[in-house]
Amino acid sequence: MDIKAAEKRIAELTREIVEHNYRYYVEDNPVISDIEYDRLLKELKNLEEEFPNLWQLDSPTRRVGGQPIEGFVTVRHLRPMFSLENGNSEEDVRDFDQRVRKLLEVPQVEYTVELKIDGVALSLIYQSGRFLRAITRGDGVQGDDVTENVRTISVIPLQIDYTDPLEVRGEAYLSHEEFARINRQRESEGEPAFVNPRNAAAGSLKQLDSREVARRKILFFSWAGFLSEDLDEHRLVLEFLRQLRFPINPHIRTFKGIDAVIEYRNSWQEKRHTLPYDTDGMVIKVNRLAWQDAVGFTSKSPRWALAYKFPAEQATTQIKNIIVQVGRLGTITPVAELEPVFLSGSTVSRASLHNQDEIKRLGVKILDRVFVEKAGEIIPQVIKVIPELRTGEEVDFVMPENCPACEGRLHQAEGEVAVRCTNIRCPAQVKERVLHFAGRDAMDIEGLGVEMVTVLVDKSLISDFGDLYSLTYEKLIELDRMAKKSTENLLAAINKSKERDLVNLLFGLGIRHVGARAAEILAENFSTLKELEQAKAENLTAIREIGPALAESITDFFQDAETRKVIDKLKIAGVNMIQKEKKAPVRNPVFAGKSVVVTGILEGMARSEAEKLVKELGGLVSSSVSKKTDYLVVGKDPGSKLDKARNFGVKILTEEDFLKMVEKQNSSPLRGEV
Repeated sequence: MDIKAAEKRIAELTREIVEHNYRYYVEDNPVISDIEYDRLLKELKNLEEEFPNLWQLDSPTRRVGGQPIEGFVTVRHLRPMFSLENGNSEEDVRDFDQRVRKLLEVPQVEYTVELKIDGVALSLIYQSGRFLRAITRGDGVQGDDVTENVRTISVIPLQIDYTDPLEVRGEAYLSHEEFARINRQRESEGEPAFVNPRNAAAGSLKQLDSREVARRKILFFSWAGFLSEDLDEHRLVLEFLRQLRFPINPHIRTFKGIDAVIEYRNSWQEKRHTLPYDTDGMVIKVNRLAWQDAVGFTSKSPRWALAYKFPAEQATTQIKNIIVQVGRLGTITPVAELEPVFLSGSTVSRASLHNQDEIKRLGVKILDRVFVEKAGEIIPQVIKVIPELRTGEEVDFVMPENCPACEGRLHQAEGEVAVRCTNIRCPAQVKERVLHFAGRDAMDIEGLGVEMVTVLVDKSLISDFGDLYSLTYEKLIELDRMAKKSTENLLAAINKSKERDLVNLLFGLGIRHVGARAAEILAENFSTLKELEQAKAENLTAIREIGPALAESITDFFQDAETRKVIDKLKIAGVNMIQKEKKAPVRNPVFAGKSVVVTGILEGMARSEAEKLVKELGGLVSSSVSKKTDYLVVGKDPGSKLDKARNFGVKILTEEDFLKMVEKQNSSPLRGEV
């Protein structure tokens, strides 16, 4: 395919993929299968790799995330992002309406009413129809530049059919389902769970690795737009944004007079629990834009808008007991057993107390009367003790010294809140460890679900995931509901898993802090499990994305005697321990392991081509200059990055210097060659 044909096909694929993204993520009405979609995306990616000068910054392939960034730059908003004044009662809302009518000197005002999404406020900037920048609310005057992370949010368009300057404001949020998935993943990696979806969304947008953000399905609703069109109503602005394919909440309504507004808000008091995301109130806005301007702002908030908050749903109950649960990685979590109480649509009988520090902070005792609420309408939690109702029979909680499941000694690492059971054979951990090992992103053993794993462990057929490979037809056929075909299929799936790549094995081993991304990094730097087993902490921390805590977790894991026994079982069974998909060999080590930033306009190639060359030659491409940067490749109009590089003492390369280094590397022998 020549370059003209490639350019045409890339444009076709981009339009088609953008359309399918909109149908899938915004309209929830896909018209092609996931397999067909993946085929289109793969074709586009292959063409961009073959013709890197045709690659565009707003390509759909960027949705997967780019290189880790060094930090977040503070950016001033084009116009202040005010916060809203809150109203907590019908009286507050009527007072708001009276003030607005008095300022406008009119008998009645038309209001637009929107669900107040509990998320993270963002400002999106577009120039010439292309997404340019995303900024958090921050202090209202300036916020953090989170552009690279926001590029990964599939519902936010990277190209729009509008060439005038445009600012769109809205809320980034997580669905209840995705919030639960993220917390399950964090628990599996030994990380503390997020308290609520808003906290999780904020934490996601502050990830330094946009590839990790891309794995979290962040959503977005637009609630304001600043554009050059001659529109005189807020609802018309939202409709215009909808036509540009920005997601708009479907429950927005416009009413004349405050009575209808209050009635609509009250109708959502209970109905909000049916939504797949969090909302903590309704936002009331004067609909006519000229009237918004006339009413104006205070120093902190617009006078023409009010957040009418829903009351937090709480209940009082008694803590009957505090028990501890053991997670997959041995984390010991205190759980309050409650006198059952109905809350936010369901009966609550348990609430997590998270850890000893949280119990101390709350001052919780067994038999205390407490307030409970559902964090993010999902997770029951104790929020306050009622000391006035104590009788003197209350008892302090004491963390056990031994694991309640295996009697093993509990351990608390210095500087950490979590208490853990370190016994890899702890019965409370075995089932979850086996399920994790057999999961799709790990060894992908089809047919090994919760029910089967429970039976295998309870029947003492396995005591760890290494025992899976010693299962026989004779052992399995004796189990209930295991026919000849299902037994053969399970054994075939277990046998097939032996061929999985090292990256899958590393994830499946369940090393604390080693999630899918960390497993990829390790497999990129250690081609065999034996190499990783022998690595010291200093070898690991020399890798750019591995810090001391992760390095310590990895070395501790492989030094554990019980871990060694399980790995020996895997070796005897013939499980693959080599990364079969090896990277191309690195040439002369001028760029190997070096951090390189490319800035300005290059004459002989696109910036993306230069960055690709750096990667192919073993270097690490970064988007920002820091003390860790080794080289800055400079083209025309380099901007502030050149000044930063000079301040940090970074070596500066002209395009000619860079090409000479590339030619030198390409003319050098490969490592290991003679």
